[in-house]
This record gives sequence, C-alpha cells and structure tokens, in this order.
Amino acid sequence: MIPESIAVSPGGSLADRMGIELLELSADKVVGRMPVEGNTQPYGVLHGGASAVLAETLGSIGSAIYAADTGGIALGIELSATHHRSARTGYVTGVATPIHLGRTLATYEIVISDEGGRRICTSRLTCAIRPNPQGG
Repeated sequence: MIPESIAVSPGGSLADRMGIELLELSADKVVGRMPVEGNTQPYGVLHGGASAVLAETLGSIGSAIYAADTGGIALGIELSATHHRSARTGYVTGVATPIHLGRTLATYEIVISDEGGRRICTSRLTCAIRPNPQGG
C-alpha cells in the first residue's frame, strides 16, 4: 500500500525543486532520477548534498511504504553518504533497496549512478518505524 502522503505528493516539495522523478515505488525497491543541471556546486559538478537529498527521498519512500503496511509511519534517523566520483551532465539514478526491514527500524542502501552506470554515491538511510499518531 502506498501511503496517502506519498500518493498525493511523492517526495515532497524539496524533491520537486531538485527535479527528482520517481520511476518505481515499492517497499522492496524505489527508483528515481535527478538532473545534474541545477543541482551542482560552484565547480560545476553534482553537489554532494543533492545526492543526499535523492538518497533520503528514495529511502524514505521505501520506508514509508513498508511502515504503512502495518499502520505505521517512518521517521528518518540516520543518513550516510560516500561520494565516489563526480557527475557533470545528464541525470543520476538512485536505486533504494532494503538492507533490514524490522518491527521498529527500516534500513535502505541507496546506490546512485550516472548515465554510464558508474557509481557516483553509496548511501544508507535508517528510519524508525512508529505507530501512526493519526491512526492510519
């Protein structure tokens, strides 16, 4: 089940401003892409913070879908990112897959690659799974 908040506005307004497009949505795999243009640092390469936004967006969506299946919500508690190489043009694509889906925690690995399939960034996001205060 996709939570109403995701169905209405997948990723939220920051993801919209970053140009993130969601391509696949499930608790087992979330795929999205983001343009490099408009998300660069002064040197003209993809900003590491932009990679972190893409990673957290995809991992959070996967966690939210997983939590919704039990009537819960997902709250991000930790994000790490290792930047392997830069990207200057085109799109980067992130693929979030679960490392652990438990009763109180969901952890996703997010691999971000350039259009040539080269790994740009590896991230890990952990979300706490909590009861929905609105009774969802």
